Amino acid sequence: MQLKPINQQVVAVVGASSGIGRESALQFAKRGAKLVVSGRSESKLASLVDEIRGFGGEATAVVADVSVFEQVKAIADRTVEVYGRLDTWVHVPAVGIFATFDNTTPEEFKRVIDVSLMGQVYGAMAALPHLKREGRGALIHISSMEGVRSLPYQSAYSAAKHGIEGFIEAMRLELQHENIPVSVTSVKPAVINTPFWNNGLTKLGVKPAGIPPYYDPRLVADAILYVAEHPTRDFLVGDAARALGALQRLSPELVDALLLLVGFQAQHTNEPKSPDDRNNLYEPVPSDTRVDGDFSHMVIPSVTDWLAKNPALQWGAIAGVMALALVATQSFNHEK
Repeated sequence: MQLKPINQQVVAVVGASSGIGRESALQFAKRGAKLVVSGRSESKLASLVDEIRGFGGEATAVVADVSVFEQVKAIADRTVEVYGRLDTWVHVPAVGIFATFDNTTPEEFKRVIDVSLMGQVYGAMAALPHLKREGRGALIHISSMEGVRSLPYQSAYSAAKHGIEGFIEAMRLELQHENIPVSVTSVKPAVINTPFWNNGLTKLGVKPAGIPPYYDPRLVADAILYVAEHPTRDFLVGDAARALGALQRLSPELVDALLLLVGFQAQHTNEPKSPDDRNNLYEPVPSDTRVDGDFSHMVIPSVTDWLAKNPALQWGAIAGVMALALVATQSFNHEK
């Protein structure tokens, strides 16, 4: 399966107003892609389009709420109307509520599912006909390590992310069965320093936090641009994501025990916040166009992301470790 170079692509970035989506749109534009950017806030999208055009990029904005299929379809249709085709669809939007399951209302749970799961479903449904007609392309869904391992206080969000993994696995197999050359990628970030933690509805009494370590949103954007050119099934972002995935496969009970030790208190900050304070569950937070959140002082680098984008070096590193282990074993046996 061959994907076009980014500078020859037409890309739709859904959820581009802030955070991962905004940074991804900026990086695509700097690499020469033509863009359609979407979100719920016209003013926030306008600031993004101005920024892109300011350095010579090309972008068109479409205001849409991803919980409404017709509005999501309008993003894809507008992309083809303006640029003649669609090559890559990047679907980012998610909302969260931080509360115990029994302190979450049916309406709140459904809203998280409508945006964070059904929005992704609608995105694939809207984009796929255009990608199939083009004869190739990429569907890039921003999932989470919570699609692999659920966390306390985030039952609705974790359910949505598990749902994403379910539907795209089925869809990917169907496309492969029909020999349709559309790459379907699940990008699974660890905890990322975006405004997500500021904007979620919280019933914890304080502003919520992620369970450290945090990673830079630019790391996720780099992964998105990588898989837009290199067909990839899954891309985990952050060393902690890979460690968590390995532990979950090894022993879910062990992860349960670890989360009982650190998973509750780590999601509390010392900053009071009421459920009535501004959040983005139903409406966008005005004027918040930041890429980075409030935890920049806790951001760490990730080594394994670089290796994942350099498979030859990755296998070389594995071979090197195995060779060292073999030498050590032989040396030990010789000494005996």
